[in-house]
Formats: sequence, structure tokens, C-alpha cells
Amino acid sequence: MNHSASSSSITRAMIFAAGLGTRFRPWTDLHPKALAIVNGKSLLQRNIEYLQQYGIRDLVINIHHFGEQIREALSSNNGWGSHITISDETEQVLETGGGLKKARPYLEGAPFLLMNVDILTDLNLSEMIRDHFQHRPLATLAVTDRTTSRYFLFDERQRLCGWRNVKTGEERMARRGTIFPVQKAFSGIHIIDPAIFPLIRAEGKFSIVDLYLDLAASQEIRGYDHSHSRLIDVGRPESAEEAARMFP
Repeated sequence: MNHSASSSSITRAMIFAAGLGTRFRPWTDLHPKALAIVNGKSLLQRNIEYLQQYGIRDLVINIHHFGEQIREALSSNNGWGSHITISDETEQVLETGGGLKKARPYLEGAPFLLMNVDILTDLNLSEMIRDHFQHRPLATLAVTDRTTSRYFLFDERQRLCGWRNVKTGEERMARRGTIFPVQKAFSGIHIIDPAIFPLIRAEGKFSIVDLYLDLAASQEIRGYDHSHSRLIDVGRPESAEEAARMFP
């Protein structure tokens, strides 16, 4: 599927930083989770610097919960050396799908990277970007073999074909005919072709997971396994302590 732009590098990314961070209380009673500190640096700074390692310096950051604190941190640190555009969701937090749709004006034109602010990883983005441009799907999703409660399901060609919640037993199949789907844990990092935007029908607040499952029947959405990388979801205060050990 040859979508857009022949260049095989990515220079723009969006960082999701609007979430309420309810699992990260008490910090998030007074601060946005994006500014939670791991070894002297906020999650936001760490991920801005992580993207810079791969030449990605043009960033969109969405804000909602204590958004002014994020604006102030970016302003006082000159974006830690990156060019930052704010996608303001102060009036209503739009979740991952709605947040992506609102940021469309800043992301048109060429494939871009999308990541959650609370993910810390040493995933080699150059390799993931190379994989995306080799296969040219609508989206490439970073996944690993780690244990979780909710999984994306993939067929033998690494194409997204469904979703499963192993706690509740709920399952959604998007592509029929996959006999033995493989379950993988999503890492909260995506490479997306802007051809996705005209395909988004939902309005307001919605999940990007639902969007992918809706599109997977007709579009190629691929998994990229990076189980050999370090990765932590800094979802709770105790995971910040673990992150400090993993990412000195």
C-alpha cells in the first residue's frame, strides 16, 4: 500500500500528554503526569530527547489536565531544543482517537510518529521507521510479548486482525479467516500515514484502538515486534521507581 511521501525518514511526532493520570495519584492531583520526574527529568523531557536521537524535532503535544503547567515547562526550557506546537484540549479531553483527529492540521503531508508520554523505551526507532517504509501500511504499531490484560491480535503476516481482553474474555475480530491469531501487547508507539485522516468517521472523544479495529478489515495495519527492547509504562507511582532503575 503506497500511501504518501516517498521520503523514508520521519521528522514529526505527536506526544499524547492530555490524560488525567488517575492511576498516578497523588502526583496528578496537582500536576500533569507528563511532568512526573524520573531521575531528575520529566517524562515529557525524556521523550522529547528520545525523539531527538532520531532526528525528530517537530512535535505536537496535546494538553488538558493541568495543561498550563506543560506550557510553562516547555516555555521555560525552550521545548528542550525541539519545535513544539500545542494541540489544546482544555475544554474536553478527547482520548487517543479524538486527540489525533484534532491535531490533523499539524500532521498532514507525510508519515509521522505518535507516542504516549508515559512510555519509556529504548526501542530503535530507525529500525521501526525502516520497517514502516518497507511495507507502507496505513499504520505500524510497536508491540511486544510482555504480559498484560489487553492485547492486539495479529495474523501470520503481522497484520492487525483483532483485540482481546484476557481478564474479561471480550474479543473483537476485525479480519475474518485468521485461524491462530498471535496476541501482542501494544507499546503506545505508532507510525501513521496521514491517509488515515479522511478515513476517521468518529467525532469527539474516542479511542484510537476502536479506530484501528474499524479500519483493519479494509486497511493494512501492521505490528512491529520489539520485544528485545526495554520498555516501561509509567502508569503508577511505583512504576516510576522501576523506570528510574531501568533508565538512569
